[in-house]
Amino acid sequence: MNEHLAALLRPEIFDLAAYVPASPPGIVAHLDANEAPAPRSAAIGDAVRRAIAGVTLERYPDARASRLKAALAARTGARAEELLVGSGSDEVIALLSTALARPRGEAPQATVLTPIPTFVMYRVTARAHGLKPIEIPLDKTWDLDVPTMTRAIELTRPNLVYIASPNNPTGNRMTSDRIAQLLDAAKESFVVLDEAYVDYAGDSLRAWRAKYPNLGILRTLSKIGLAALRVGWLEADADLVAQVDKARQPFNLSATSQAAAAAVLEEAWDAVREHVTDIVRERERVASAVTAMAGFEVTPSAANFLWIKTPRSAESTSAALRDRGILVRSFHATGGRLAHQLRVTIGRPSDNDLLLEGLRACVS
Repeated sequence: MNEHLAALLRPEIFDLAAYVPASPPGIVAHLDANEAPAPRSAAIGDAVRRAIAGVTLERYPDARASRLKAALAARTGARAEELLVGSGSDEVIALLSTALARPRGEAPQATVLTPIPTFVMYRVTARAHGLKPIEIPLDKTWDLDVPTMTRAIELTRPNLVYIASPNNPTGNRMTSDRIAQLLDAAKESFVVLDEAYVDYAGDSLRAWRAKYPNLGILRTLSKIGLAALRVGWLEADADLVAQVDKARQPFNLSATSQAAAAAVLEEAWDAVREHVTDIVRERERVASAVTAMAGFEVTPSAANFLWIKTPRSAESTSAALRDRGILVRSFHATGGRLAHQLRVTIGRPSDNDLLLEGLRACVS
């Protein structure tokens, strides 16, 4: 690269790597990306196809996403003016990193506090936008380390605090009283509770917003079989949403995505709920089978994937599965206690059977 152009880049960019999903040849079971399998019911696909067929292609999308927000409000209980929609939750995270980036006091950078391991885009997006990520390890049960995170809040005064519950990659829901303690400690921060997987976990904590005005709820349709639509949203204080919305590109969400997502929310939500129930049932079947294998441990999951501790290294186990055409996510490169951890998406029953056969072969 020309040295003059290189000098224009933010220094943190050189340390980041572009996100390129793994796609080795010969894979028949893609269990690495937390995508839901195709549903049994045709109602979801039918609703999407009808909606897309009615889109006026020569017109720009609705910049306000009015119909989509109304559909989301009807399903969640939020008010439309409390919703910020984006191209997946990734864009919403980026918008927050853009708008809530004012350094505090004499600090050269705003800070973002997260536990680890968690969704990597909190850290990546913070760095790409010039914010400083502060990461606090989860405790031995993969739950929030409240004393250490509270101390970090006191010392760094973060602009943003992210808590994913259920958490990616560990799959567990964070203990409610620990979340409450952090909300009490972080009254000067915007706390984002990322509920990307809450459809698999039960009730949302969105009602807590009545008590905690600094709480935002982050959601997405990507994990329940609609990843192709790239629809995510934040529910938060309406005045804050109005300010953050100024950083959003005018037509950030395509007309086809808006129409398809709204149609599913309006017409096919019962089919989505049935699909989620099928996946939860399959999750419990697979978890029981893996737990019964010698040397494997499974963290109780509230998501559409399993966090599996392997008797052999995660690197060798994932390689053996890959040789059998099964792609899972290994965290061995991080080292430490993650060297034996795999994240495995719940797929079609046939894919899950291949996984169980592969894991049994690893044991033998």
